[in-house]
Amino acid sequence: MTLHLPDAHGALRAYEPRTEPLALTPGAPFTSRTVFSAAHVVADPYADVSPDSPAAVDWDATLAFRRHLWAHGLGVAEAMDTAQRGMGLDWAGAAELIRRSAAEAKATGGRIACGVGTDQLPGTPATLAEVRAAYEEQLAVVEESGAQPILMASRALAATARGPEDYLETYGHLLRQAAEPVILHWLGPMFDPALEGYWGSADLDAATDTFLDVIAAHPDKVDGIKVSLLDARREVDLRRRLPQGVRCYTGDDFHYPELIAGDDQGFSHALLGIFDPLGPLAAEAVRVLDTGNTDGFRALLDPTVGLSRHLFQTPTRFYKTGVVLLAWLAGHQSHFTMVGGLQSARSLPHLARAYELADRLGLFPDPKLAEDRMRTLLHLYGVTP
Repeated sequence: MTLHLPDAHGALRAYEPRTEPLALTPGAPFTSRTVFSAAHVVADPYADVSPDSPAAVDWDATLAFRRHLWAHGLGVAEAMDTAQRGMGLDWAGAAELIRRSAAEAKATGGRIACGVGTDQLPGTPATLAEVRAAYEEQLAVVEESGAQPILMASRALAATARGPEDYLETYGHLLRQAAEPVILHWLGPMFDPALEGYWGSADLDAATDTFLDVIAAHPDKVDGIKVSLLDARREVDLRRRLPQGVRCYTGDDFHYPELIAGDDQGFSHALLGIFDPLGPLAAEAVRVLDTGNTDGFRALLDPTVGLSRHLFQTPTRFYKTGVVLLAWLAGHQSHFTMVGGLQSARSLPHLARAYELADRLGLFPDPKLAEDRMRTLLHLYGVTP
């Protein structure tokens, strides 16, 4: 049956949903790349909360989605930006998420890495000592859970640091304490405006030099870096300057196929929010790449970039709304409700286009379920045939 989808100008256009999904099944573990999907959290739709209340999480559905990712061979990057960290999920909720997901990973044999930040600090300015103590508290929780730490960019550090030397001191202190090698995360201001000028400078060349100085001082404590700047050329230049043995995990949701495929001088591994909705398809593509078939890898993954660019369009930080919409349409959760009420953060035309792009890719295991749910959403907004 035809769906009538609204466009950005308020007009309705006819769309014929596909009737068959892609046939994507779990396969062998990856051999050529290490791949993490940052995963969203499923809100409890029955909780009596307001947008500024502590997060109410549906733990069963949240953990089931992680099992879905693990089943396809993907690692889970937990309690990150995709999980609405700092956008509805506070530290108490994140700590519970880390403990539960790490235990589930241990039970199922899944790979997991978890975000370490400073979001338990109040909104008032913090001292560098308070920033370090907050990082240490979260690092201890992640290490005690048995997960690999991801040292995330800190809003509090960005607000407090006076220059590159404060970043060098803070990260050096944390890396010396880390029991095992960590992943360092550079999240650009397009994902979080409060991180403008991270590493002590708004000049990205100067910031890159400081970032590399942190790594060079402690290469044995850095497993890799996750770069989320949406700048493919800068990521390639950066990964070529990394010490031997330090990986680059692309966080570029605009250029990931080319960055993962790599060139004659190297490649990026992956830690991506877009692999939340793309999980099975992304896994199939990486397995093709494992055989040395770069063209086949690109043939599978290149067509997904249009969807990713749509979900991550400005304001980029609201990409989670599209991610959760697609999880609902795909049948991974029973509702389209988000922590903090962020299901309202994108317009109906944006959501309709996300549905169309995902449907064209064959991402929905049950296209009829996705069609029926999209039709319900359209009706709730007052769209009638």
